[in-house]
Amino acid sequence: MSNLKLFVGTFCPYCKKVERFIDENKIQNIDIVNIDKSPEDRNYLVEKGGKKQVPCLFIDDKALYESNDIIKYLKENN
Repeated sequence: MSNLKLFVGTFCPYCKKVERFIDENKIQNIDIVNIDKSPEDRNYLVEKGGKKQVPCLFIDDKALYESNDIIKYLKENN
């Protein structure tokens, strides 16, 4: 199983879409962090992902952006 970490923002509708999918499908193996509440996580996102865009799912330290791509990955791998 991959190490999954989802970066979200407080008021991001695309983040809410991904979070809703995770809740509805009872996916539990994802660490979810809010970059608006954690400067350390925001800095990590920019440093490792190259931009401050959310949602961003890190899969074993590789960034995947775009809510539909993240949901597609989760459908295929959970």
